Amino acid sequence: MRIEVPERLAEVQAETNGDACRRWVAGLPGLAADLLERWELRPDGEPRHGWASLVVPVRRAGGGAAVLKLQLVDEENAGEAAALRAWDGRGAVRLLAEDAGRGALLLERLDAARSLADLPDDREALAVLTGLLARLVAAPAPPGMRTLADVARAMLADAPELLPALRGADRRLADVCVGAVRELADEAGDRLLHWDLHYGNVLSADREPWLAIDPKPLAGDPGFDLLPALRNRWDDLVAAGDVTRALRWRFDHMTEVLGLDRRRAAGWTLGRVLQNVLWDLEDEEEHMDDAQRVVAECLEPLWT
Repeated sequence: MRIEVPERLAEVQAETNGDACRRWVAGLPGLAADLLERWELRPDGEPRHGWASLVVPVRRAGGGAAVLKLQLVDEENAGEAAALRAWDGRGAVRLLAEDAGRGALLLERLDAARSLADLPDDREALAVLTGLLARLVAAPAPPGMRTLADVARAMLADAPELLPALRGADRRLADVCVGAVRELADEAGDRLLHWDLHYGNVLSADREPWLAIDPKPLAGDPGFDLLPALRNRWDDLVAAGDVTRALRWRFDHMTEVLGLDRRRAAGWTLGRVLQNVLWDLEDEEEHMDDAQRVVAECLEPLWT
């Protein structure tokens, strides 16, 4: 059976990464066919995709359900298999096989139709996510993992060139974020971070009620992992009637469960805001995203 590449995945990859991704997309059907034969898999449903990967539901030779994940390897996802091996299913999807050279992972199958984003109670969703995060960051990062220290140094190097595009309150907040990263960069931590643990990256499962997927792993301080959960499900914060108060509740809950120093966690969260702001400026944005601004304003008093 030939695997057809979803048109939207091809479009996004071409827009984002140009010729290299066009070649990768063109080779996906052949790569999938080769791996289906090599790992004795048969397709078991329509392929799905995110921004950067193709996921094919499959059945293994013994009949067990799994998914074949194919992605173009880059700096962010290069450590995914190593992270999944380190976690070994504890709070995260289990890795069954890999072809590291071709960006292919065979993973246990979860329920892609049900994520924490669908859970009606946002506080219950946050409690589940925080419990998973506590388990994930309990693991030390394996050798060779990309480090938060390197990410921090890169941000500090890029900030002088990019931040002058900001004005007024946005520039002042960005400077606070730079100051936090500068102070913390020499003690960036050694825990295994997921880096992208938002509600859509936690799926319902059979082996456990919920499991994390799609890590972009780093070796670093768990405080750098808080922002996705703080700023996702933003409508729930607005519906609470006081965004700052609701946001602070999320931060307090996460730092308490994870046992983090609140000032340090606030500083690394400001660092994560800085990372997003720098990316936006590289894309020629001229203002800080509203959610990033609110998070920075909320946590600045805890840092300063």
